[in-house]
Amino acid sequence: MDEILQVKGLRTSFLTSTGEVQSVRGVSFSLGKGEALGIVGESGSGKSVTSMSILRLLASTGRIKEGEVLFEGKDLTKVPQKQLWDIRGGKIAMIFQDPMSSLNPLARVGKQVEEMIATHEPDLSKQERQARALELFRLVRIPEPEKRYRSYPHEFSGGMRQRVMIAMALACKPDILIADEPTTALDVTIQDQILKLLRQLQAEMGMSIIFITHDLGVVAELCSRVLVMYGGMVMEEAPIDDIFHRPRHPYTMGLLASIPNIKQDKSQRLTPIPGSPPDMTNPPAGCPFAPRCPHARRICMEQMPPYTQVDPTHRSMCWLLTPEAPAQDNPFKE
Repeated sequence: MDEILQVKGLRTSFLTSTGEVQSVRGVSFSLGKGEALGIVGESGSGKSVTSMSILRLLASTGRIKEGEVLFEGKDLTKVPQKQLWDIRGGKIAMIFQDPMSSLNPLARVGKQVEEMIATHEPDLSKQERQARALELFRLVRIPEPEKRYRSYPHEFSGGMRQRVMIAMALACKPDILIADEPTTALDVTIQDQILKLLRQLQAEMGMSIIFITHDLGVVAELCSRVLVMYGGMVMEEAPIDDIFHRPRHPYTMGLLASIPNIKQDKSQRLTPIPGSPPDMTNPPAGCPFAPRCPHARRICMEQMPPYTQVDPTHRSMCWLLTPEAPAQDNPFKE
């Protein structure tokens, strides 16, 4: 599969009054053309900061310390701001978690979609922009688009507001769509509709998707490959089937154990992951998951494990996968 985006050794920090928060620590991955890639993990694992770093949408205290983000032969961490403005929305678009806070409550939704079109295609006439906005409303399955075009955000349901955000993101037919937990605030029925819509739009437009969530079940609906992040690092990367049926990191196993299963005995309680995520102002020297891992050894606490290539499409960062790891109490040893 041809690669459209490459992230190499990305490190992003936030400089605060209490110290440097090392939110992303050496993240590397690639995205293929037409691929849907999922990024999962608990809150604070570095998922959203990774996506924000790609487009340099960081708060004023945020800094990309190291690494490259390669798109169309350009390193987005170094391109001039004016050139980056053309890429944002035009080539790489983003959908955020809460559409109500992303939309202007005082402007009609149709005009807000038109603003996105005008930013990247200023030569279009007012009539052409309006026609494009209505076409986008139809594309994202908003009923009665001519009527809803003149509505304000508060007149839409949560699911319909998210469809407006998707329409804005697709306004310039981007090559990559980054969806940062776009279904988290929605109920399960609307969530399913949004996921089906994204699948249909990806098939129709051939775009690549990076889908960020804390819900592995949502990822299974849309993505073909998954990154599991924790402590600002990629713990495991594998095709979706391997993540569910052959996980090779204790953190991934912990996430799966905490998901309800329809076949599970209803009297059986879910197994939570004990403990709390690490303090990223002073991250652990070893594996970031070691303090919460039931299989941790001394080396896990003291040294960062290397990546083990389980097979050509599956890698995991765990000392238990190394040849010298003991068989006793090791979930990966036969």
